[in-house]
Amino acid sequence: MSEQSRRTDQSRAVTVLGSTGSIGVSTLDVLARHPDRFHIAALSGFTQVERLFEQCRRYRPSLAVMADASAARRLRTLLSQAGLDIEVAEGEGGLERAATAPSDIVMAAIVGAAGLAPTLAAVRAGKRVLIANKEPLVMCGHLFIEEAARSGAELLPIDSEHNAVFQCLPPDHRTGQRDPGVRRILLTCSGGPFRNTPQSELAAVTPEQACAHPNWSMGRKISVDSATLMNKGLELIEACWLFGVAPDDVEIVIHPQSVIHSMVEYDDGSVLAQMGNPDMRTPIAHALGWPERISSGVSPLDLVEVARLEFERPDFSRFPALGLAAQAARSGGTSPAILNAANEIAVGAFLDRRIGFLDISRVIQAVMEAVPSNGADDLAMILDADRRGRDAAFTTIETMRPDSAARGMH
Repeated sequence: MSEQSRRTDQSRAVTVLGSTGSIGVSTLDVLARHPDRFHIAALSGFTQVERLFEQCRRYRPSLAVMADASAARRLRTLLSQAGLDIEVAEGEGGLERAATAPSDIVMAAIVGAAGLAPTLAAVRAGKRVLIANKEPLVMCGHLFIEEAARSGAELLPIDSEHNAVFQCLPPDHRTGQRDPGVRRILLTCSGGPFRNTPQSELAAVTPEQACAHPNWSMGRKISVDSATLMNKGLELIEACWLFGVAPDDVEIVIHPQSVIHSMVEYDDGSVLAQMGNPDMRTPIAHALGWPERISSGVSPLDLVEVARLEFERPDFSRFPALGLAAQAARSGGTSPAILNAANEIAVGAFLDRRIGFLDISRVIQAVMEAVPSNGADDLAMILDADRRGRDAAFTTIETMRPDSAARGMH
């Protein structure tokens, strides 16, 4: 895109929720390659004022949203000094305004449960919603599927694995429904940075090591989820809602090269795979342009250079988070919301060096055993489960032995 987005009659308006994060930045990179096809309607940037200001200066949205009043005031000052007439909003109300503002496409890339309400608002408004944050479908997948059916919204997955599955399904696939002839879905994962680390060394893992993913460039929270394989467990729950399958119809396959992003196996024995270099701009471009194909800026895949493709089954004893997520998927109700809440708090505590790497799964298991699962009939019940899960996780962390919490953290 040029310094000021060029708009044509055919240009589609795009809102990017979480524009200052890794997915948001990649989305803007793809959009910038197609200035006549897209323009920016709204951006949100949590508390990264300077980065959002630079994005506003380049893309000229009508609305920019910050997390709180202090950050919003700072952004207003910078925009005023630059002579830019861009409205600034804040908080949950501001995010909902951005999600429902006049636009054709909403990229939902706010990490954590904070992205739930604005993503649901975009679905209810009938947008094309590109779901990059896992929490909406993990916490209340049935609500999103029902609301999309009611409003006519299009739900397109951005996770590389779910986007790969979507590409391998029939072109008329409808979100939330199982396609005839599908036997199972195979979600691939790299295995993270500790795939071959001796189990005896995992207790000493540091946040820096956990965030050093071998193939993908991601935010800190998602990087830790990838290291514990909770990321893959959450994706299993998502896949059930997106593709209308049961947990036992989804298999996790470790694929260290991250070249095959996922596969669909059909009843006739065919297995369709989507391949490409590990770059999030590929699924982003696919969803932005769908059903057309547009350039993403990703370099072509060189199979000769890759040379080989390896696969193995995950070790559930090494990665207990996977088993906990599968258990939550089978239990249903508010179990996935409780799982997600406990994981967010535990990962945050690990990144703050208050618990050890192996304690993440211990916290989640303790919370799932302590907090009963109820029906997930409406958003209020789900948010209540999220609160109870977080409270239980905080309590669990506070009661951990200090020497256990500090192990390997220095």
